[in-house]
Amino acid sequence: MAFNYDKYLRLEKMPTLWCWGCGDGVILKAFIRAIDKIGVSQDDVCVVSGIGCSGRFSSYVDFNTIHTTHGRTVAYATGVKLANPTKLVVCVAGDGDALAIGGNHTIHGCRRNIDMTMIIINNFIYGLTNSQTSPTTPQGMWTVTQKAGNIDPTFNTCDLAIASGASFVARESMIDPKKLEKILIKALEHKGFSMMEVLSNCHINLGRKNKMVSAMENLEWIDSITVAKKKYDAMTAEEQLNLFPTGILKQDTEVAEYCDMYAEIQKVHQGERKKITQDDFAKKI
Repeated sequence: MAFNYDKYLRLEKMPTLWCWGCGDGVILKAFIRAIDKIGVSQDDVCVVSGIGCSGRFSSYVDFNTIHTTHGRTVAYATGVKLANPTKLVVCVAGDGDALAIGGNHTIHGCRRNIDMTMIIINNFIYGLTNSQTSPTTPQGMWTVTQKAGNIDPTFNTCDLAIASGASFVARESMIDPKKLEKILIKALEHKGFSMMEVLSNCHINLGRKNKMVSAMENLEWIDSITVAKKKYDAMTAEEQLNLFPTGILKQDTEVAEYCDMYAEIQKVHQGERKKITQDDFAKKI
């Protein structure tokens, strides 16, 4: 039986405004299937997106949604989660949205380990605003803001998330939608801050301006720079250069979650307990 995507979509918004061949549609469908698999009610899901191509994500799904300002997805989602700790809160942001103007919020979402899933769709460019350099644009690539070739070092999203304290960190590309769906399920089910980076193509504003004329050529390039974590770990440091490991990169279930700690703080203010100690934070409450 064919999967019923219509149940989860705002059909009046169809077709999408994404470019032909864009990976965002593949990611959207994998996300919908993951939500369906975990069996959560649409009324119990809130999707928060910012500005950029990925920002349209919240417009197309039939959940509680917030289309917010550039770089502020985690800030808005934090408020939603603290007010509704039993709900499933998901941020969707692009590499520019999440790592440039929104980088500070992303870091502190990871640091707090608040229970939400952040999906960063990394297409290596500011796609919606026509090809400016983003934090993840590879060195040497042409952009409208660095026409002689990007000189900035390429930002590693997952390394940042791990260093900042996210308790679940994973990376996949949209080339294998079924694998992406399986990892998304694990990210959504994890209690704590889940960072899910998804490498995707922007053949219009990155690819065709960097000798990748078609969507397939852009996808072949993404395939060439990714390798499964198990294989990556077996490589030498030299072999690992310019490659991104895919799969689950970190999964820690023993870190205290922010909403749980916040609930304990409320008990102190309500006189139900005397104080919070450092020992309470050193383990899962």
